[in-house]
Amino acid sequence: MNNIDKFEFVAVCLFGLEKFVAEEIEALGYEKISVIDGRVTFKGGISVIARCNIWLRYAERLYIKLGEFDVFSFDDLFEGTKNLPWEFWIGKDDMFPVKGRSIKSKLASIPDCQKIVKKAVAERFLSKHGVTVLNETKTKYQIAFFILNDKATLMIDTSGIPLYKRGYRTESAEAPLRETLAAALVKISRPREEVLLWDPFCGSGTIPIEAALIMTNTAPGLNRNFISEEFNAIPDIVWKNARDEAKNLRNLSVKFETYASDIDKICVEITKSNINRAGMGKYVKTFVKDALTIKTEGRRGTIVCNPPYGERIFTKEQAEKLYRDMGKHFEKLDLWQIYILSSLEELPILYGRKPDKIKRLYNGMLKCNYFQYFKSRK
Repeated sequence: MNNIDKFEFVAVCLFGLEKFVAEEIEALGYEKISVIDGRVTFKGGISVIARCNIWLRYAERLYIKLGEFDVFSFDDLFEGTKNLPWEFWIGKDDMFPVKGRSIKSKLASIPDCQKIVKKAVAERFLSKHGVTVLNETKTKYQIAFFILNDKATLMIDTSGIPLYKRGYRTESAEAPLRETLAAALVKISRPREEVLLWDPFCGSGTIPIEAALIMTNTAPGLNRNFISEEFNAIPDIVWKNARDEAKNLRNLSVKFETYASDIDKICVEITKSNINRAGMGKYVKTFVKDALTIKTEGRRGTIVCNPPYGERIFTKEQAEKLYRDMGKHFEKLDLWQIYILSSLEELPILYGRKPDKIKRLYNGMLKCNYFQYFKSRK
């Protein structure tokens, strides 16, 4: 690395969330390089590691990118890996396990690729550190490779536990929604102080909690730790400054209200516990209620929900009936906007209305659509 003040990083995310991750990175003041499916590459100083892990709301992990090169053989992978400056980050006694993926490439065997990368890094360390044995007893540095179309990207994981695990959801209902996706659903719905946001299928409460975190400008990683806090190359002051910045930028006086309700009392109790751990009790109201009995009570509102798809919860027939009933009842909510995530392509037919907009998203590996209804038919 000729310029140690500028590094390359890769933020990975669920398909469909790349735009949101790129916007976050640019808002933090960093230089975007490229955006492809599930990955945003960008440049910045060492403070990126602390600030992005704490602030990135829609990304799954943050990696330091060591390098990228073509690989048509295991020799290519070995030499390319060995030529990278691993010793800048990893000490001679540190642990460096290897994991990775290979897609549409000649090097298809993951175990063989792991062995080659491990051997290449080890040989570089033996030479650079002037030792004959690598003890691997100290700090863990998780090396990751990603090979796509015969091009390898070599990285070091800085997050450890995935970024979607904020720390507040120690309990969850069946088929919980990933926090990063829940945050994206909220962002797309354009939450505002004067508009009630309601999830009537709250499950574990993830959507309302993420809405409250967004509206209070609470950094999602503020109250958790990251594997890179043990990295020797990152001074402790970098982490302190990043956390102080996040605390100072919170706006806990915001006048925002969100409802988390469910027909299942157990889900509501789980949601209450998660809200308390997230510190968002001031903004999220919980109660037991059938979604098909919601009324506007004269308020402006937005429904953001992830009802059962008929896969892990409900049968397909039960889910289809629910969507029909939702269409009939939600039509009575006057000017409220309705946002529904579902894997059922035929939802608009069941719901009885064509959406104003559809966005393709992934709930884990499950392909879904986010059906958006901006105004009533009246």
